[in-house]
Amino acid sequence: MRLIKRQEIWTFTAQGWVVFLVTITALMFFAITNLHPFLAVTSRVKAADILVVDGWLSDYEVKQAAAEFQGGFYRQIITLGTSVEQGFYLSEYKNYADITAATLNKLGIPKEKLIAVYIPTVVRNRTHESAVALLQWISKFNLPIKSINLLTFDAHARRSWMIFKKVFYPQIEVGIIAAKPLLYDSNNWWKTSEGVRVTMSETIAYVYALLVSWKT
Repeated sequence: MRLIKRQEIWTFTAQGWVVFLVTITALMFFAITNLHPFLAVTSRVKAADILVVDGWLSDYEVKQAAAEFQGGFYRQIITLGTSVEQGFYLSEYKNYADITAATLNKLGIPKEKLIAVYIPTVVRNRTHESAVALLQWISKFNLPIKSINLLTFDAHARRSWMIFKKVFYPQIEVGIIAAKPLLYDSNNWWKTSEGVRVTMSETIAYVYALLVSWKT
């Protein structure tokens, strides 16, 4: 009975290891310098007169939404949001759409410019369900909206943009605005655990979204 045997295997030469390590280093450098900017994309539709804001954003990011509205030619802001997950029975506002709309009002946006659209709570594909709910709401009231700009969180922007474009095509053109995060520096995301966590999770989620056929 033979328990071991001799066999030949292919392996790197010294020059091969150098090339391998240089290639890995170059790929890591490329990922660090290009991955986050790819995810946190901003590409506005210049003619859009409606600004759509994700309701789950922090106050820091909602302030950026207020500045975007005040610095542009928008006619109205539409906030999107599901039910409050904690403090529902204590809070004056029962969903994040209303909370964000009220916050924008406190930041100087007139109430008549604000529309809160409630999104039914879902356990998966929240971005897709938000897009579908907004399109249904626009269709229900037969609003003459031709284009919108969606403002959402940093590295979440690329995935949101792709899903919203697929849901709204061909009726409404969609632009995207990535709000800057408070908890990490977008230009140095790899230096903090929060930046790495967000970027890696959004990368995985984006690849997943590419493989799904999003329908209204």
